[in-house]
Amino acid sequence: MTSRFPTRRAVMLAAASLCLVAAQAAEAADPPGVTATEIKIGQTMPYSGPASSYGTIGKVEQAYFEMLNEQGGVNGRKINLISLDDGYSPPKTVEQTRKLVEREGVLLIFDPLGTAPNSAIQKYLNSKKIPQLFISSGSSRFNDPKQFPWTMPWLPSYEAEGYDFGVYVLKNKPAAKIAILYQNDDIGKDYIHGVERALGDKAGKMIVAKASYEVTDPTVESQVVTLQGSGADTLISVATPKFAAQAIRKIHDIGWKPLHLTSDIGSSIGAVLKPAGVEKAVGMITGAYVRDPTDPATQATDGYKAWLAFMKKYYPEGDTTDLNNVIGYSIAQTLVQTLKQCGDDLSRENVMRQAANLHDLVLPMVMPGLVINTSPTDYQPLKSVRLMRFDGEHWVVIEEKS
Repeated sequence: MTSRFPTRRAVMLAAASLCLVAAQAAEAADPPGVTATEIKIGQTMPYSGPASSYGTIGKVEQAYFEMLNEQGGVNGRKINLISLDDGYSPPKTVEQTRKLVEREGVLLIFDPLGTAPNSAIQKYLNSKKIPQLFISSGSSRFNDPKQFPWTMPWLPSYEAEGYDFGVYVLKNKPAAKIAILYQNDDIGKDYIHGVERALGDKAGKMIVAKASYEVTDPTVESQVVTLQGSGADTLISVATPKFAAQAIRKIHDIGWKPLHLTSDIGSSIGAVLKPAGVEKAVGMITGAYVRDPTDPATQATDGYKAWLAFMKKYYPEGDTTDLNNVIGYSIAQTLVQTLKQCGDDLSRENVMRQAANLHDLVLPMVMPGLVINTSPTDYQPLKSVRLMRFDGEHWVVIEEKS
């Protein structure tokens, strides 16, 4: 006699199938970190440690998303940024990133700061197929979509800026004796490679000395003295804010007067030049990709007025002379544009697809003439910088000689 009732095994199989279908449906409807009302993203920042001056980037981004959420968010969803301190220590970055991914369940990792910290998590995030998006580093290793398709930088390439420095020196001081102060990691090495590429076969003769420092060093004063002793009349500094300020002070104190080109990462008036003494930085040259918020020409623009109003309301303790608060603001705007392009498809795959599909994006606080473009084969959003000279109060664009 055939039973009219299903067997226990059949019931269990049916239940398991229903659970599987439900789980698949839920996964399709709600990617990790995404609900009908929220997009949860993660970040690591050096709120403590040797690079803590960069922590303001994370704070201004949190403030920007607070403003955005009050305005309704992105496509009806509010952005929840969980930003954790890594102290600029790669092992801590790994620990905090794992926490964000495995415990918090974030959709993506947004603008984690630093070359070494990002290098430490790059393989992990790519193996998990989690976007490591718009990171604060210009190292060339992060624009490699073939090997690391889930990693995308935001800053212009360090190598490209180094190349621009080399071209400037070659054109304006062809008999220069160049000394280079650099951070002993991919940052410094990329800049040096760019300078040497620009100088070509003259590099061996023109570069007379190099001195490196570790991010854990207390000062770079001895390196500056050593470089002066080489007889160099031109100095290229590749240093983060703390060390950039030390170098400027020491150069002044020992009476050395080289043509001084400093990397954009050490050019903030608020975080570098003011602590060093702005009078000691007159004549310095840097490469810029965002507007100087102290420049009267910038202050006359609608973009600056909107940024200043935002700062006063949402980040009143933030320094309005600090370039980092312009950078974080602009990176946040880039993410928002990417998420808008995603529409309701917030899968990690589509997030990367849209991030690699930004075309002629003009941001109000990015330098005039620089636009953001990405493609599946070129993840570098900003391709170049503009050379600037410090006049004692502001960074002023250098007009190229005809």
